[in-house]
Amino acid sequence: MRKLWWSAAPPGVTPEQRQNFINVQIDAIGIGLSATAAQYLPVFLTRLGASNFQVGLLTSMPAVAGLLLAIPVGRFLQSRRQIVPWFSLARLLVVACYALTGLVTWLVPETMRVNGVLAIWAWATLPQSVLTVSFSVVMNAVAGPMRRYELMSRRWSILGVTTALTATLVGQILVRMPFPMNYQVVFIGLSLGGLISYYYSSHIRLPDATPPAMESGGSWAERWAAYWRLVGRERGFILFALKRLVYQSGTMLAIPLFPLYFVREVQASDSWIGIINTAQSAVLLVGYFLWTRESRLRGSRFVLLWTTFGLALYPALVSITGRVELIVLYAGLAGIFQAGLDLVFFDELMKTVPVEYSATFVSLAQSLQHLSAIFAPLLGTWLATYIGLSGALLVSAVLRFVGFALFAWWKRQEIVQHLAPATEVGEPEPAMESCSNT
Repeated sequence: MRKLWWSAAPPGVTPEQRQNFINVQIDAIGIGLSATAAQYLPVFLTRLGASNFQVGLLTSMPAVAGLLLAIPVGRFLQSRRQIVPWFSLARLLVVACYALTGLVTWLVPETMRVNGVLAIWAWATLPQSVLTVSFSVVMNAVAGPMRRYELMSRRWSILGVTTALTATLVGQILVRMPFPMNYQVVFIGLSLGGLISYYYSSHIRLPDATPPAMESGGSWAERWAAYWRLVGRERGFILFALKRLVYQSGTMLAIPLFPLYFVREVQASDSWIGIINTAQSAVLLVGYFLWTRESRLRGSRFVLLWTTFGLALYPALVSITGRVELIVLYAGLAGIFQAGLDLVFFDELMKTVPVEYSATFVSLAQSLQHLSAIFAPLLGTWLATYIGLSGALLVSAVLRFVGFALFAWWKRQEIVQHLAPATEVGEPEPAMESCSNT
């Protein structure tokens, strides 16, 4: 057992860093349970009779709140010496909403169930806004600049295995109990993962941060201008965030479409949907190992381009098949590419973020993601109404390919500029150096 704990962290770390690595990984077990519940939430709404628009709202509501709150939350967290308590409490409150989902559909009349679930997740957007900003800041502080791939590959591998095993079990529970009691029992049971997550995440120990001086004087317009001057100096951050915005729009567009397609077009049972989710989660362990190794051998640019290209194929392949067996295969392949994309997007973003302003810049990056998450899912369900679910999934694939092309072309231009003589392009900015070294 002692050897197992020792291997849970890379060599060369201090005892406190090793314990933080372990806490982050055990926290992933709790999150793996709730992640399984998240996979079934839109399916549950669909089976309750929710419309395309209502299923789209499930994805868009957190984005609306995040767009409005991310920057104020970022500025608030930037002024905290310790972000970990806010991170762990926010996580607990979000996961508790799965238990509330099971309870409210047990207690309210059938005609109010869909709106009751949507009301719960509308409230959940408040702690979720804190969570989305604090997660990246805390994980980056635990890993440090050199161990992001090691930490996140370990964490997300454990999360993937937990989710895969749990999804298999949940699929069997759902087919052996009557609806909607089966989903109610599953959501209440899986919410216990929030207690595991809260205990271990709250025991992450980080040194007190020194909040940077923030311009608080002057008018609102002057403070806003100062904020954008700070952001504008980091060109690498701006370029990466915009490229990621395009790609994530294609991803978010398809989120409400997949459960609708599985249920309505493929006529997949709950057990088959569980197998699809398991296939996508089970291969993450392989994917994280593969892409961590490839990043060492070939660099982050190789990982970035192959993962964005590979995941662009997934909605296109799903849209042209009605066989659930093939979808399981495609989901497994997508899971391998998703593992690499998770790692490289996190690593590339944090490379462009000034350490002393982590919460501020992460909150802005999250705001851009929320912007796509507001409109893309609603656009996806709107397109599905007029061109069908298959056509809407193809639109998602096209958007992802555009994002891939931007990463391939734009990154190439940055490398060319970085390698050019200083007399031709001038002295590179620090953000460009950090962005070009991949």
